[in-house]
Amino acid sequence: MLLYVRHITPRLLYIVDFISKELFNEPIIVTTDKNEFITNDQPKINYSEEEFSEEEFFIHQTPLLFEKGIKEIRIDCFELNYTKVFFQTNGDFPFDIFAASFYLISRYEEYLPHEKDEYGRYAYTNSLAWKENFLQIPIINVWLQEFKKSLQKKFPPLTFNHKSFRFIPTYDIDIAYSYLYKGWKRNLGGLLKSITNGEFSTAKERIAVLRRKKIDPFDAYEWLDSLHLYCRVKPYYFFLVAQEQKEYDKNISPGEMAMQELIQYHASGNFIGIHPSWQSGDNKNLLKEEIEWLEYIAEKKVVHSRQHYIRFTLPETYRQLLSAGIQKDFSMGYGSINGFRASVASSFFWYDLQKEEQTVLQIFPFCFMDANSFYEQKLTVQQAMEELLHYYRLIKKLNGLMITIWHNTFLGTDKQFAGWKEVYEVFLKEEVYWDM
Repeated sequence: MLLYVRHITPRLLYIVDFISKELFNEPIIVTTDKNEFITNDQPKINYSEEEFSEEEFFIHQTPLLFEKGIKEIRIDCFELNYTKVFFQTNGDFPFDIFAASFYLISRYEEYLPHEKDEYGRYAYTNSLAWKENFLQIPIINVWLQEFKKSLQKKFPPLTFNHKSFRFIPTYDIDIAYSYLYKGWKRNLGGLLKSITNGEFSTAKERIAVLRRKKIDPFDAYEWLDSLHLYCRVKPYYFFLVAQEQKEYDKNISPGEMAMQELIQYHASGNFIGIHPSWQSGDNKNLLKEEIEWLEYIAEKKVVHSRQHYIRFTLPETYRQLLSAGIQKDFSMGYGSINGFRASVASSFFWYDLQKEEQTVLQIFPFCFMDANSFYEQKLTVQQAMEELLHYYRLIKKLNGLMITIWHNTFLGTDKQFAGWKEVYEVFLKEEVYWDM
């Protein structure tokens, strides 16, 4: 496939590379040579302001990919085959799919002035996807399907790659155990609080767990191992290893031998990554220390990451991760609602919009997190299952990548999360298993 443009920019090359990998077996070749393009008899796309002939696939360009800097952009959405699109144009395709995809996947809107949520994060209510009601759809993948159909109609001999549905289960270990290994002070305080509040069953449970008469309610690790083995999936575990336990960082100290053994156990047979503490969000040196701690305990290089509470700001957080040696990040999603923050169910490389360059940081977006469903969206167990199935069926149909986030706290025996473990087991065994 040959693509003609009047001039080449980093933005253009970035999104052409992404679309090329999503659709074709070979890279799209970009040229600025008009004569070479016109005389070429292979399938070709003219991405410019002037149509040359009927033999080409013509997309009338819009300005975004040929601009520098970040500014407010007026976006008017309209519907195409019951799907929202924008950057309307003339030609063989009714909108500029290159510019529209770049706008969403680069998170252009997050570089613009915006309101923060209660945790200081980019609020999903600012996003175009929320305002135009396509947050629950990986709309870029939908567009690419339509683009593929149009190209096939124009060039019947054209061949495309055959991507398959992929599922990656991931887990955040924010609080490894409910009672165990927290020290006598924290357990005594918790015990007295339960008694004072009249929560005698909780107090009894704590004592039974500490006496090793009962399994800790957050200990879901062996059960998860069996589930992964049965469903033939390889998970990612992200560990919070903050040295100081305060505010939102409440995990067991990484100096605790039981915590080290837990990390070593998972590192031996699974992918592991850092779950940077809340404290490290404003301290790049602390981030590097936590990664070094995890590497020391796991005895392997740590190149995967997911932000605790999904706390990140563009471009600062991703630049910090890159400088700390992180190669793959799993934070692209919202910490307050499920859906597709970057409007895509595929991995992609992060584009630093301020520096106008593609980086080597690969982004793996998630669409579902148990904590969002439970705490923020206030869903019942049945509603959460329906939400999971919505994403699963949609992404499967698009042959995309589905990533979920679960916490061990939801998958153990804590009464607060009764039924969630069973939902996850049914989802993996009766749905995902048959597609792996």
